[in-house]
Amino acid sequence: MTDKHDEFDISIPLANEDLQELFEAFDPIQMDHYKAFLPENRLPIVLAHGIARPDYLINSLARTLSLSLYDYSLVFDRFHYFKGIASYLKRYGFEVYHSSVSFAAGVEKRARDLKREVEKILVRSGHDKVHIIAHSMGGLDARYMIVNEGMAEHVATLTTIGTPHLGSSVSDYIMENGVQRVVGVLSKVVNLEGIRSCSLAACAEFNDFAREVEAKNKVIYQTYASYQTREATFYPFQYAWKILDAREGNNDGLVSYRSQRWTDRIVARDGTVKPVRQHDFPMRFDHIDQIGWWNMNKVLKAGWWNLKALHVKNKHEQIIKNVYLKIANEVCFIQQVRE
Repeated sequence: MTDKHDEFDISIPLANEDLQELFEAFDPIQMDHYKAFLPENRLPIVLAHGIARPDYLINSLARTLSLSLYDYSLVFDRFHYFKGIASYLKRYGFEVYHSSVSFAAGVEKRARDLKREVEKILVRSGHDKVHIIAHSMGGLDARYMIVNEGMAEHVATLTTIGTPHLGSSVSDYIMENGVQRVVGVLSKVVNLEGIRSCSLAACAEFNDFAREVEAKNKVIYQTYASYQTREATFYPFQYAWKILDAREGNNDGLVSYRSQRWTDRIVARDGTVKPVRQHDFPMRFDHIDQIGWWNMNKVLKAGWWNLKALHVKNKHEQIIKNVYLKIANEVCFIQQVRE
């Protein structure tokens, strides 16, 4: 990625027509034509969220009202963790589900939660496999679920976005300074073992253990990574950005760029090799940008009445939605080729 500081700087080589696609808004006139090229038996897509989701109360309300995994996103999608992503993909003919796992529990608990969610989706959809698009710790949850919960046969592809595959120095810093001291009284009432699960040591141990299974199962893995400058990173993450910058280099405010990319290949002890597809986001994004929330610092400064800022916001969020659309297209056609 480039080191220029233009917030709309392009960070990976894209043809002009590809870049234009990212800026284009949804066009209902072209939707039927678009759907015609999708495989009829495409698998459902599961969006797996990260640790300490900020929309926890909204999601809890949806569950309390007994809104389904599939339908409630149409009501709450604008304020969902994956902001506007599910409804956008549905417009293009994809079957999309949100998952919901423990707030900040350890990866073992969250992986069991995710397994239950996927099993519900398999029953509802009538398919035997899903594609998972996972953000942040959601990627670790999915990997752990595939390896330790016997779900490899039910996951066709796993796409991780901003996932701390190699761990995060932010987790290490929190543990070095005492979880209770950093997060205060919250740790006394909420399971925060997820912080430990994202440490450098815990992720290194899991990666070493998992490579035998991951190299040999049929799941296709790919990663999406990004980083941002400190000034443009969401204010609450700027201190974490400084920790990561000092210890790991480029980062998105919570996870280093290197950790998000994971590896370009998984190698088993007997020499079996599985490639991992590594992608960069087309622009600089922080951890919140990656899930559809436009630069929150600017939202707070601009106010809803600033039409110019609103135009930039809409354009920015459109790019993020179209990145997810490209991912959905890619995994869909990977499935078609396999069949």
